[in-house]
Amino acid sequence: MSCDLLSLATPGVAGLQPYQPGKPVATLQRELGLNEIIKLASNENPSGPSQHVLAVIAATKDVSRYPDGSGFDLKQALAAKHKVDPDHITLGNGSNDILEMVARAFVTNQHQVIYAQHAFAVYPLVTQAVGAAHIVIPAQDWGHDLPAMQAAVNDKTRLIFIANPNNPTGTWVTSQSLRNLLENVPEQVIVVVDEAYFEFACRAEHYPDSSLWLHEFNNLVVTRTFSKAYGLAGLRIGYALSHPDIADLLNRVRQPFNNNSVALAAAITALQDAEYIAHSVAVNQAGMKQLITAFDTMGLTYIPSAGNFICVDCGRPANAIYQALLSVGVIVRPTTSYGMPNHLRISIGRASENTRFINELATIMAT
Repeated sequence: MSCDLLSLATPGVAGLQPYQPGKPVATLQRELGLNEIIKLASNENPSGPSQHVLAVIAATKDVSRYPDGSGFDLKQALAAKHKVDPDHITLGNGSNDILEMVARAFVTNQHQVIYAQHAFAVYPLVTQAVGAAHIVIPAQDWGHDLPAMQAAVNDKTRLIFIANPNNPTGTWVTSQSLRNLLENVPEQVIVVVDEAYFEFACRAEHYPDSSLWLHEFNNLVVTRTFSKAYGLAGLRIGYALSHPDIADLLNRVRQPFNNNSVALAAAITALQDAEYIAHSVAVNQAGMKQLITAFDTMGLTYIPSAGNFICVDCGRPANAIYQALLSVGVIVRPTTSYGMPNHLRISIGRASENTRFINELATIMAT
């Protein structure tokens, strides 16, 4: 073939590197022949879906028909939960889907997108895909420097991404600091507050529920997901709350039937299961304490986290430690690609999984 197919791609896409997810358990089993593997790499809920959700999944039989493309029933349930009209809601194939929709709907190669150093990897991906300029604001104590982000806004700025809490660092911005930014950025700048870990983070000190401000800020988009606290990562379903005009534009670029029938039914049931969410949060709090205690004992520093994961500083390049953990069947997440070469991100698991990780890490760090 004489044609250079790469040269046919748009400039933004040609330069992209695909998103690298946490290493799958099956892949490590194939590579090393291990049977007892634990995965603490992708911020998944270690409890799995609730029994109510599993029952609904089992009862969803007619998958030969297309799902309701509007997601009517789920939107009604979300509208009741958030006390908004359904036209404020956009459904996504995970909240990642919505992040891309926002970029596609509002950003061109004539615009700039602002996000923080060490921020979620999808922000630079979608920015580059649409050919926009990246404005990366240096982190402050591993987290977002909102005054600096505000100061970076100019006539070309069209979009600001704020992860609250941030992945992978777990840091969070306070209610007052976020309000200050929203009150001072121009209305033509869309501010996306990514609250994928809201159910875990809402117990953190001064953590805001920015969805309560939708009536004040027409340029605010709040994204949430069922992948984390609700335990539905494999079904890929998330949503956004915004002004109806923004939701209308997002729905214009949303792919048809981007939520499958099983996911829609499961999400409606998951929303109603407050007992399961309380259990998930309790497991996370206990596991976070377990890891922090172990890090303190080992003399390792870590970044305080409001999510269901924590970043630990290994005190030396962490990739070798990551590989050593893989060799004994423990999957965590290296953060070199986030500009954090000495850190590992560990998802909170079940108590037994946390204990195994702690023991293996202590052994490796002692060598």
